[in-house]
Amino acid sequence: MDRFVIRGGKKLSGILNVSGAKNASLALMPAAILASGKSVLHNTPKLNDVFTMEKLLIQLGAECEFTDEVIKIDTSGINNFTAPYEHVKKMRASVYVLGPLLGRFGRAKVSMPGGCAWGPRPINLHLEGLKKMGAEIELEEGYIVAKASKLQGANIYFDISSVGATGNLLMAAVLARGTTVINNAAIEPEIGNLAEYLLKMGARIEGINTPVLTIEGVTELHPAEIETIPDRIEAGTLLTAAAITGGSIGLTNIKQMLVKAVLLKLEDSGCSIDEQNGILKISDTEKLLATNITTSVFPGFPTDMQAQWTALMSLSEGVSQVTDTIYTDRFKHIPELIRLGADISVSENVATIRGVKKLKGAKVMSTDLRASASLVLAGLAAEGITEVLRVYHLDRGYQKIEEKLRSLGAEIERVEGTEF
Repeated sequence: MDRFVIRGGKKLSGILNVSGAKNASLALMPAAILASGKSVLHNTPKLNDVFTMEKLLIQLGAECEFTDEVIKIDTSGINNFTAPYEHVKKMRASVYVLGPLLGRFGRAKVSMPGGCAWGPRPINLHLEGLKKMGAEIELEEGYIVAKASKLQGANIYFDISSVGATGNLLMAAVLARGTTVINNAAIEPEIGNLAEYLLKMGARIEGINTPVLTIEGVTELHPAEIETIPDRIEAGTLLTAAAITGGSIGLTNIKQMLVKAVLLKLEDSGCSIDEQNGILKISDTEKLLATNITTSVFPGFPTDMQAQWTALMSLSEGVSQVTDTIYTDRFKHIPELIRLGADISVSENVATIRGVKKLKGAKVMSTDLRASASLVLAGLAAEGITEVLRVYHLDRGYQKIEEKLRSLGAEIERVEGTEF
């Protein structure tokens, strides 16, 4: 397995372009199933999760052409309705093929999803919503087996706002008979991007970017072309990397509204934020101030930035608390940060961080995507050499992150081969 070797202590500086959003791509790609023909998705990041989704679509019978950051998906040859374990185990977002297959073909067999090795993230909201739309669903030997001669519009309410369930049911509803209303729908930008794509395909949707989505089913959709939104988590991670190293960087291809919650907290912690000529800049600060965060659904502070923020606060002045209300057990990065010298304790879903003056390099182990990012950030700031093992987690969600960081002055290299 590959690992990163980081020689810490370098202030980051320079300008970078933010890649397309992983989570948006993983919804847009299966949405292409809904129409026969060739759809074109621009600004698609080259990530392992995206490659996994591409392989899954090919498994279903689609043809994919991925050049530069443009993927063309021809769904006219889809003749297989099974998403096998070998693909789905690698990535939870694979369950996104369920709604489109059921909506267009009336049947789907999808393995129960896998992904990062932390916490239960059930898909009951997906299944309950599809049942309300008339689908017959059974669980057989680890597979979701769904059938529906024709999905029917339904009034759906989520007790808990869910990005995955909102996306899946939105895709299922666009070809259903009648009207579907999704109440307490997720308003994350990635759902808005998906909804805009479906509109381009001929869907009828009202309430985009609001908690109530109203979908009037149509009989047929057509292929379309769309630009994937920038990755707000990559942007937040890079801004935090600058802050933890005392650096100053600029980002292009990102809008402030996508990362507003992170920007506000960075300002609270003593960083200066500015935007000029389409470049979002963070300036170095003499000291980091302890700043509490509580994760919540968009537009709140994203849970996917919780681990990176924890790393940042480990070098702040004072005591801060990080509370995760989305995934209450998402703290596997903390024992590894402690190996680097951080002073952190956890009680239930709250991490209490007592800032230290410095971190020291050590060998640490990645456990999931965002935990891996936090270890890289800590390694960038630590004295000496940090080795981050199992960086395949990072390859799932960050496009050539080591190359981007090197372009900003970091001393980081990927070492291939066996860990030791």
